[in-house]
Amino acid sequence: MAAALVRNGLLETQGHHRPIHSIWRSSFRRSVPDPVAAPNNIGNHLHQPKRFSRFTHSTFRKTKETGFSAPSMLSSRFSSSASSSPQKSGLVGWYLGMLKTRPISTKSITSALIYTAADVSSQTIVGESSEQYDLIRTLRMAGYGMLILGPSVHYWYNFMSTVFPKRDLLSTLKKMALGQTSYGPTMTVIFFSVNAALQGESGSEIIARLKRDLLPTMINGIMYWPLCDFVTFKFIPVHLQPLVINSFSYLWTVYITYMAGLTKKLVTEIMKLLVSVPQGQ
Repeated sequence: MAAALVRNGLLETQGHHRPIHSIWRSSFRRSVPDPVAAPNNIGNHLHQPKRFSRFTHSTFRKTKETGFSAPSMLSSRFSSSASSSPQKSGLVGWYLGMLKTRPISTKSITSALIYTAADVSSQTIVGESSEQYDLIRTLRMAGYGMLILGPSVHYWYNFMSTVFPKRDLLSTLKKMALGQTSYGPTMTVIFFSVNAALQGESGSEIIARLKRDLLPTMINGIMYWPLCDFVTFKFIPVHLQPLVINSFSYLWTVYITYMAGLTKKLVTEIMKLLVSVPQGQ
């Protein structure tokens, strides 16, 4: 009986301590990896990045399909800002867009406006207070800029960029030389001839005007235009060269419109004065 009680007590004691011993053993097993089960655990850990990579790949694929990925958002934002930059620049962006879509008409209108402003300035600066403003003269200058000068500068500068596409010093000097020897004198002759014809002068009078005004105009042009041509050909893109050259031509147009606006009466008086001067003086 006692042995049975003791056995029962021992069994109860052992039964009482067995959960503690099992808990301690299970905690020890958890803290110390089993060498047999360790490779399996390592394999499980190695397989976890694959699950993560699959998750991240599917997530990025869904976001890409919905259009919310970061690179696409950044690229679309930069593209939208780049496309809206001409709009934000206002008048300059609109003018650059017109140069691309309608280059000849835009350059022609620009030349007409510059020649109009130059002739108004010329009449205001040189004209006397008693003289009336000559609107017909301003319309002649505007028509010349619209119909002749604007298209000519477009084709000329495109031709120069085709023949000499580089912007080095040698190419720039060649462009300047061609401009001073061919384009500049030709346009000056056309300008004086057209303006004189519109004023009603005859062929002999136009020739006399060219003999009188062409050489001084070309000499003054040599002192003014080479620097303007160098800056234009060296630093300005082709599609903006007519605009820059028209800006430079404002002061030159003030002078040339004054030369072209000389009346036949003044020309006759100058010719008489030159004839009356003795040859020895």
